[in-house]
Amino acid sequence: MRNWARLSAAVLLAAGPAFAQSAKPAKDDDSDTFFRTGQIPQLVIELDDAACEALRKEPRQYAEGRLKENNRNVYGEVGFKLKGAAGSFREFDDTPSFTVKVDRGDNDQKFHGLRKFQLNRSPQDGTWMHELLASEIFKAAGIPAPRVTHARVWVNKRDMGLYVLKEAFDRTFLKRHFEKSAGNLYDGGFCQDIDADLEKDEGRDKDDRADLKALLEACTEPDLVKRWAKVPELLDLKAFITLMAVEQMLAHWDGYCLNRNNYRIYFDPATKKAQFLPHGMDQLFQDAEASILDNPPAIVANAVMKNPAWRTEYRKRVGELLPLFNAEKLKKRVDEVAKRLEPVIDSYDKDAASAFKGAVNDLKARLEARERSLKEQRTMPDPRPLVFQADQPVRLLKWRTASECEDATLEAKRENGVDLLTIACGPSGRCVASWRRGVLLPRGKYRFRAVIGAKDVEKLEEEEAPGVGAGLRLSGGSREGGLAGSRDYGAVDLEFEVAEEQADVELVVELRAARGFIAIKAESLTLTRLSK
Repeated sequence: MRNWARLSAAVLLAAGPAFAQSAKPAKDDDSDTFFRTGQIPQLVIELDDAACEALRKEPRQYAEGRLKENNRNVYGEVGFKLKGAAGSFREFDDTPSFTVKVDRGDNDQKFHGLRKFQLNRSPQDGTWMHELLASEIFKAAGIPAPRVTHARVWVNKRDMGLYVLKEAFDRTFLKRHFEKSAGNLYDGGFCQDIDADLEKDEGRDKDDRADLKALLEACTEPDLVKRWAKVPELLDLKAFITLMAVEQMLAHWDGYCLNRNNYRIYFDPATKKAQFLPHGMDQLFQDAEASILDNPPAIVANAVMKNPAWRTEYRKRVGELLPLFNAEKLKKRVDEVAKRLEPVIDSYDKDAASAFKGAVNDLKARLEARERSLKEQRTMPDPRPLVFQADQPVRLLKWRTASECEDATLEAKRENGVDLLTIACGPSGRCVASWRRGVLLPRGKYRFRAVIGAKDVEKLEEEEAPGVGAGLRLSGGSREGGLAGSRDYGAVDLEFEVAEEQADVELVVELRAARGFIAIKAESLTLTRLSK
């Protein structure tokens, strides 16, 4: 291990001055004033009947229309398509989010310097501020991130309310942040890691994914000495350590490191290295105690954190970034933005304005709690593998919630003297929600057990992977079958193997259903080491 540590430290030092970024300072252009002033434009999306019907039938395909700004500026031949993943996607006749391609019919047409941008309804963020705060923190840390403001939106005469307006990842974005903009830009898609066939959004190279494959091979190289020599040749290591630190400090559970979701990868032709870019940051600071010390499950993050010298550098970077999470400064920024947004919300929905005030106060409380936790965790020792006695189950505590839908209810409660973790479907008819717990395990075979009761669980009518109904699985994995209907409490087991010397594993108890309810007996959540 000492030889590996010396090698990794040498590789790290060779990479250059501490936390130098390969991305250049962003160039100023016509878009800077628009985002800097924080103006809230009134935007009307004008679509004829044919375009509306097209978005109902094929929401992921562009339909052509016009965009009117503040009843003055009109942009013609604009492309509109619906966006959003499992938890945030809404149909056209609901309150959808949009990708807006301004130059679809005219290559020279721009919206305040932007060729493409997004309008996000942000149903999972009652403050409409998470994206803005995260973007500003990432940029302050030296990581390129889309700029964010807000807009008041109508679709024809339908009042849609307040939206988050966010610049898109495209060639314009790349030109602002990198010396060369012709490299491959990949979309991480929905819960996919670099071993998936990621969609290429930009780039002039062949579509053979050779750069992604090389990065994957480096991160999974079984010989650790070779792995630690290869990874810095293909990954902007300094930038990735920073991104990893900020994601985890934000408690961005739905980002790349923790959920293999909401990210882009740019292979910079100037450096021949990959840089990860953050995306989809509408669910932040939900768990004030979220760990910044556990090894993340994503392939690249896990490979980096297993290197002793790089992990040391990560912990150092966390300390350097702590001032960006100063709760008093962040609360001041929240109040500034709230002062702009509240009158807009109040103008179309007074009840929503009242709810907004409550959400803002809750966010400020979460910022305070997160800062306290970060300061405490900074001084904690690195996690150690769980210790097992022969064939004796270990009870697992401190479970956290995760949900891909806004109306599922996850509660810890006590009934008839029994501690329960529950998941209940909401009225939307789509529940994908879970209780999760990470654990560091030594090599061996294991049994994960939960005692679960179910009531009126109805399976979702969708693709079965990674599972249907209620069940157990590992994060990033799938399961066969699942509980449906109603049943009394009974044991559910998942057996799995850790082939490495030690590995971080995230255990998942989930409900994927159209309706119904499950309850898990907290004391039954155990892990047994079956063999070494």
